[in-house]
Amino acid sequence: MADKKSSRRDFLRLAAATTVAAGVAAPVVLASKKTVTLKPPPRPVAPADTLRIATIGMGIIGFIDTETALEVPGTELVAAADCYDSRLVRTREVFGNHVETTRDYREVLARPDVDAVLLCVPDHWHARMSVEAMEAGKAVYCEKPMVHEVAEGASVIEAQKRTGRVFQVGSQYASSMLYGKARELYEAGAIGRVNMVEATMNRNSALGAWQYSIPPDASPQTIDWDRFLGDAPRHPFDADRFFRWRKYWDYGTGVGGDLFVHLFTGIHLVLNAVGPTQVVSTGGVRFWTEKREAPDVMMALFDYPKTDHHAPFSLSLQCNLADGSGGGSVFRFIGDEGALTVEGNSLTLSQSPRRRPPDDAVIRGYNSVRTFSEATQKAFAEQYKKAFPTPDLGSMDRKETFETPRGYDDRFDHFVNFFTSIREGKPVYEDAVFGFRAAAPSLLCNMSYRDQKIYRWDPVAMQLRA
Repeated sequence: MADKKSSRRDFLRLAAATTVAAGVAAPVVLASKKTVTLKPPPRPVAPADTLRIATIGMGIIGFIDTETALEVPGTELVAAADCYDSRLVRTREVFGNHVETTRDYREVLARPDVDAVLLCVPDHWHARMSVEAMEAGKAVYCEKPMVHEVAEGASVIEAQKRTGRVFQVGSQYASSMLYGKARELYEAGAIGRVNMVEATMNRNSALGAWQYSIPPDASPQTIDWDRFLGDAPRHPFDADRFFRWRKYWDYGTGVGGDLFVHLFTGIHLVLNAVGPTQVVSTGGVRFWTEKREAPDVMMALFDYPKTDHHAPFSLSLQCNLADGSGGGSVFRFIGDEGALTVEGNSLTLSQSPRRRPPDDAVIRGYNSVRTFSEATQKAFAEQYKKAFPTPDLGSMDRKETFETPRGYDDRFDHFVNFFTSIREGKPVYEDAVFGFRAAAPSLLCNMSYRDQKIYRWDPVAMQLRA
């Protein structure tokens, strides 16, 4: 063991000496790869403890959420609602004819055998259905963003407090083992003081731009158009608005509510942050121009103030739905001592400690010394070498990567946490307050884009500021 330690010291000395002799920075990088430890699998549930669930909104996410929820032991689907008849037929084809289906979600909420509802409806229905479901005594899993408008946030928070029902927002980063590991590393001081966070979520396909397929039987006969509209402004029947609702402000929240809200969930989890104080965004409809209100390109900037949990930092978010490089997502938490990068199923900690530049770089390199007179340069060099007689060997660069196991699904973990909260009375991972603090800055992006102005926000009181 002593020989190994000696060899390591010799290696470090050699690396540092080579750096100084060359007169340039040549840090050594230590890299390692680990797998994040999975949580224990959920325990089996006795038949008497089975939770009966119902899904309202059997669109894309409705099917995905339902299938994932049913993978958790002790769950059973008993009912579903949707405004399009063919989706109700498909629900029974996939989950069985025993599942009761209806166009009217209120029939689902009235059922005494429903313990929990999954709300996978267009955004303009989130607040109303959440409140009605909690008042009906149901636990609620509401897809993100929690609300369609900032003004709706208080009503959902109040309903959760008043009814005492379990309410969880469906932004699965809140339960992700990868973001949980990022939080662990951040709290251990791995990146020092955070000063910037940057994230991109790009796509390059029609489906990624919400141009979902419209069925040949779409009509006022097969779709309950008035029920879909709800409190939204009146429009004649339009299949594009129904199946591609994310493009329209009346029902959706665009890039902000569909994608940025996930990023805010991750940021707030990792840094224990509550939100920004200033929001500004820009963008436009640049490529997917047919019948679209929400932009397909958006960039936004945010200021987060100093709190007990983090230093002040700046946040930049970007989404491009016509990214010719193929799209993808990258998320970076940057501090003065390192950075955490989340990409796909991996988390990378990179640390590159600041070092004093080698003497040659200071005296003859890209520095103001080279502009001094020859005599002044000589005097400076003598003074500098007296002040720093030994080279700064510094610490070695370090890179460590953590990966989730193959097939890991943070959505499954999010549902496990939701059902555990129902059974055991434990706090949910993303309650109404957390969910609103992720939704509000996402919606402020849209407001800033539409109104072409900076918005100021009080993240503690969760209110707009003058």
